[in-house]
Amino acid sequence: MALKTATNGMWMTDDCKRSFMEMKWKKVHRYIVYKIEEKSRKVTVDKVGAAGESYHDLAASLPKDDCRYAVFDFDYVTVDNYRTSKLFFITWSPEASRIREKMMYATSKSGLRRVLEGIHYELQATDPTEMGFDKIKDRAK
Repeated sequence: MALKTATNGMWMTDDCKRSFMEMKWKKVHRYIVYKIEEKSRKVTVDKVGAAGESYHDLAASLPKDDCRYAVFDFDYVTVDNYRTSKLFFITWSPEASRIREKMMYATSKSGLRRVLEGIHYELQATDPTEMGFDKIKDRAK
């Protein structure tokens, strides 16, 4: 079964929501990469990073010429020595991707964001420098 995400006719597979909830509540994933299947118009899970993987593993898993969405669970310690985490929603839209694909990801983003409740911050990147680890750290503070 699939869940309709927005009025643009995009659907999200049950695995998308299930993986997100496992990451958010059970902390079994460090990140999830989502992709849109153009023919079926469904958002599907492309890759799931294990809890031991890093932000650099996420960045390396993003294709150089295709768009993706990603959610990253950033763990850190506050200045008060309190361990916490923040969820980042990343829209990856590299310069080398097709215009049609960029438009499809841009119009589907809000519907997916509504379904993935609990996202703290959002980043949009067209090249790796726009989503460097330093940007994640700065936003979380």
